[in-house]
Amino acid sequence: KLDQCGLPKQMALELFKPFVMKRLVDLNFAQNIKSAKRMVERARPQVWDVLEEVIGDHPVLLNRAPTLHRLGIQAFMPRLVEGKAIQIHPLVCAAFNADFDGDQMAVHLPLSAEAQAEARILMLSSNNILSPAHGRPIATPSQDMVLGSYYLTFAVGADDQGGKPPEGLRESAAEGKTPLASYSGAAELIMALDAHAVHLQQWVLVKLRDRVVGLDDIFGELPADAETTDGVVRSSKGVRVLTTPGRVLFNEVLPADLPFVNELVGQKVLADLVNRCADNFSRALTAQVLDDMKDIGFRYATKAGVTISIADVEAPASKGAILAEHEERAQKVERQFRKGVITNDERKQELVEIWTEATTRVAHAMEENFDQLNPLYMMANSGARGNMTQIRQLAGMRGLVANPRGEIIERPIKANYREGLSVLEYFIATHGARKGLADTALRTADSGYLTRRLVDIAQDLIIREEDCGSERGLPITVGQRDSQSLYGRVLSDTVHVPGTRRQLLKAGTEITDAEVRLLRSVLVRGEDPQSGEPLDPQPTDAQRQIKVRTVLNCEAPVGVCANCYGRALAEGHMVHIGESVGIIAAQSIGEPGTQLTMRTFHTGGVAGEDITHGLPRVVELFEARTPKGKAEIAHLSGTVSLEETEKGITITVDGGGEDNSFSVTVSRRARMRVEDGQAVRVGEQLTDGSIDPHEMLEVLGARETQRLLVREVQEVYRSQGVSIHDKHIELIVRQMLRRVTINEPGDTTFLPGELVDRLRFADENRRVVDDGGEPANGRQILMGITKASLATESWLSAASFQETTRVLTEAAIEGRSDSLLGLKENVIIGKLIPAGTGMRQYRAVRPLPTEMPEQVLPEELLAQFSDGTYDYESDEGWTMGEGGY
Repeated sequence: KLDQCGLPKQMALELFKPFVMKRLVDLNFAQNIKSAKRMVERARPQVWDVLEEVIGDHPVLLNRAPTLHRLGIQAFMPRLVEGKAIQIHPLVCAAFNADFDGDQMAVHLPLSAEAQAEARILMLSSNNILSPAHGRPIATPSQDMVLGSYYLTFAVGADDQGGKPPEGLRESAAEGKTPLASYSGAAELIMALDAHAVHLQQWVLVKLRDRVVGLDDIFGELPADAETTDGVVRSSKGVRVLTTPGRVLFNEVLPADLPFVNELVGQKVLADLVNRCADNFSRALTAQVLDDMKDIGFRYATKAGVTISIADVEAPASKGAILAEHEERAQKVERQFRKGVITNDERKQELVEIWTEATTRVAHAMEENFDQLNPLYMMANSGARGNMTQIRQLAGMRGLVANPRGEIIERPIKANYREGLSVLEYFIATHGARKGLADTALRTADSGYLTRRLVDIAQDLIIREEDCGSERGLPITVGQRDSQSLYGRVLSDTVHVPGTRRQLLKAGTEITDAEVRLLRSVLVRGEDPQSGEPLDPQPTDAQRQIKVRTVLNCEAPVGVCANCYGRALAEGHMVHIGESVGIIAAQSIGEPGTQLTMRTFHTGGVAGEDITHGLPRVVELFEARTPKGKAEIAHLSGTVSLEETEKGITITVDGGGEDNSFSVTVSRRARMRVEDGQAVRVGEQLTDGSIDPHEMLEVLGARETQRLLVREVQEVYRSQGVSIHDKHIELIVRQMLRRVTINEPGDTTFLPGELVDRLRFADENRRVVDDGGEPANGRQILMGITKASLATESWLSAASFQETTRVLTEAAIEGRSDSLLGLKENVIIGKLIPAGTGMRQYRAVRPLPTEMPEQVLPEELLAQFSDGTYDYESDEGWTMGEGGY
């Protein structure tokens, strides 16, 4: 089961030794603790029975290093096993990033009753199905399980993407031209399958009772008792469906309330099913469905007997012709270069383009050449293992490779691994491959250091209050890559149906998947929410914009508030007070760091393309450095004029009027985004490259800079296929823009040039204005995460991060005090951390007594109230100060 682990007997005995010894004495197997200890050491037969009993409902914690996020430690119910290896459920491997090739794990034993309760309620693996980074399930079937489900739901003659019936089959079956086996229910079909009367993957007609079925899947007439809602039908008499026995078997493991899955099931479909289960059903049922999916996946992967041999690697017949054609084009380019018609850079660029096109064409020919049941193709198409790029290297051609400097070598490797590489090709290939391995080793350290800096800057972000009352929302346009950033937030303004005054969603509504679907149907597709008819007029771009609460604008004096944060993604409900959201954000951003690439591919050394990607780009953004390959932006709105000078190209933006122009000189190699005479808006990009966030802050202000940073960080993770919710990145960006530097102190207590917290600055100004004084004047500044961590209010936290001596001497000179608001400060002085049950408001809670109070009749109570003998103190304990039993 998902929440069980196998513990080797000797290991369990050592862990549970004191418990076993006590139990042996209790059961009179031993006279005293000393003899019990001797029994355990000699491993007497009674010891194993007692161990089995003691271990029964005592959870253990498993941890795999490196613990990059909170799912690296989870609780399991132990089961005793023979052998010397710890056994874990295959579905929790993704969270631990574990595999079965000699990984090591540590086992810890929670001792006190509180620790056991915490392990069982908060840390049990079946309660940690959702990822804290994006709120989608992390425990989804993979590898063999996907392959088994794919084979099981495969249908003869169906298309290999959606697995829909072949064209014309439905019509010819309805007219009786194609005789199909017909069954009265799932049970009869499974019996026929067991008797080998029908094949797993052939098309059949079957009647499904009490199941939700999609309207498109129904064959023939709807029964009289059919209930139709949202495009799905349910009937107790049963509806006929054109499907395969394998798909019926697969649906047996799913809850009856999920629509019947009548398609080819690969990795994506499985992940979507688990997601829907997690959204609509209890944790226990979701864990059960996951277990059943695992079992059926393994069973049919075994039955399918999928294996690969060299004969399965089929090279396309047209490969030779494609290569010859492109070789001719390449020779032509070389001749042009030798004659001096084109430069070396242009030659490289053209050759790279020619061979990239050749590789793509060979890959297409190879894909079309594969049989649908080819094991290699099935593995890649189902998402079980590998992808088409890897298969292209086996069966197509290796294509272009890079040298250690990251430049693409313009001669491709024409052979594939099936044919074998020539000596020269082999050397070219190993060259870049070794660089890849060296990169991976370096990347791990860089990624770990980034995580450490992120944790340090975000560690004092804890949910401190329900609602800060912030009025400033974050505008998001529905329909543009929005689901990731809308999901799990709270609406800041009420949304109306476009063109009417009807409310669609009230302010303060938590946005779940259902709300995202509703917003898309009304604001993007323009459907009326009640009738489903098209709206007239259709929604405009302005009407598609909605405002949501964001931590960027949270006004909580300490930490952040629950409404600005929204949903606790791993829990599937609104965040509770005391959740340390900063640490979760840092872990969510840091954990996938090792997957990000280090390499910068220079396509033939063209300037402008030379911008950083991958992990270094994330570091560049979070450290607020001026980026490599900086883009110029317009400092004011106006008309562009371009002029060639000795130093390069001068771009001038004329805003009209005197002293209202802005000019900048860029190198001749810079790629222009604007033309002579074009009108530009303030902040618009003039050249290609990455925008400098400091310049953005000066020109467009804090809000646009925040959006730029979040967008750019997301871009890097998205390009690597890693999904992280925007709110985690927003929390870090909030910390980077927390400081204001004082220009004119006015009547406040600040000094010129002092760095103060944004909220303290606003409070002080409010106080001074109320007293009729002159407020301070300051500007918001952007700090990199290292600098911001060292500039924090808490000197304990800063000193434990970096540059300890400097931080301590400065704090001592200024005589600073530490208010112990973050996690690190409290850990350093050995206090409970102010998160979860360590928060002050939870410490005052007294546990309820375990026995019932004596019964008091109402008239006796009234008499006590009237003569003043009623004991209010004892009542307080019963009602926990709430009043009312």
